[in-house]
Amino acid sequence: MHEMKKWIWLVFLTLTVATVTITSGFWQQPEKPSVMASAQVETPKSQPTVSPKVNDQVNIFPVSSDRLFSHIQNLNFRRYTDRERWRTRTYITKELQKIGWQPKLQKFDQGINIFAERKGSNKDAGAILLGAHYDTVAQSPGSDDNATGIAVILEIARLLGSQTTPRTLQLAFFDKEESGLWGSKAFVAQEANLNNLQGVIIMDMVGYACYTPGCQKYPQGLPVTPPSEKGDFLTIVGDTEHLPLLYAFENPQPKISPEKPLAERLKSSNIKTPPPPIFALPVPLKGLLIPDTLRSDHAPFWFQGVGAVLITDTGNLRTPHYHQPSDTPTNIQRQFFTGSAQIIANATVKLLNSSDSLGTVVKE
Repeated sequence: MHEMKKWIWLVFLTLTVATVTITSGFWQQPEKPSVMASAQVETPKSQPTVSPKVNDQVNIFPVSSDRLFSHIQNLNFRRYTDRERWRTRTYITKELQKIGWQPKLQKFDQGINIFAERKGSNKDAGAILLGAHYDTVAQSPGSDDNATGIAVILEIARLLGSQTTPRTLQLAFFDKEESGLWGSKAFVAQEANLNNLQGVIIMDMVGYACYTPGCQKYPQGLPVTPPSEKGDFLTIVGDTEHLPLLYAFENPQPKISPEKPLAERLKSSNIKTPPPPIFALPVPLKGLLIPDTLRSDHAPFWFQGVGAVLITDTGNLRTPHYHQPSDTPTNIQRQFFTGSAQIIANATVKLLNSSDSLGTVVKE
């Protein structure tokens, strides 16, 4: 994830769209992707900010904290050079193959993406894509940035790979994000990759939290009261053209028919610690008024008119280990990381089992 600027609070200064909070967060990148021409969209009316609250979710497919953290430990090495990134691709593809997936490599000029999919039962329902970059900067092993994103996708792939859902589940692991979003740019440049794609969930740093008042940093001159002095929340950033995708993360309650009776799953799915609060931020006009919101792998999808959300722990506004040699498994907050993964899994299940449109309905 690239250098973070004061972008998120400019949303409050320059736009009439207010945030709907279920908690808060932000992230960044050093090179801005080129902005493609796009049709102007109508900005929804402002919504009042509500105080942060903890999600009360039903975890029909509980994630495994042990499996998640095992991936973090196995990926505890730099993923910068060609050799290091080859090693990472080998790990990801083998892990997917172990659980029945058939990953494919998609080469482009600057690197190689990994793609896999499990077909849905209704071809007209489209697909949901989970994405995360697998490269790091030169000086960091990138446990939070972005082994956490890789681990969450691998865990969801394990949980849902054998499930039948109306929508197709797709997985993408992007190369060269740290160099300028090259992997995701190359992905969206292939029209076949976007066919019937209904929504994209990008994970970029989802494993660090701090609980001491003042540990969460904010830009000077903040025009609103910070949602928390603690870095205990998860942020979801989405475009206003696809609000149903963004708000799928608000206390998602999946409606599915798994092999086990639902009551049995619910009985065994309770977790001792609730997931972290989340903060949903709708961004109008594909972020064109605030280019600093276009700094992760969701941005190329926005420019192609595909609904996408970015999920992040706010990067260097919170963690002192951002792009540092100290971004190691020791500094991942396991409880927060597991809760974040569960939020993403629950929303994914909800989206896969729906055929509803994820586009915003604008009332005339």
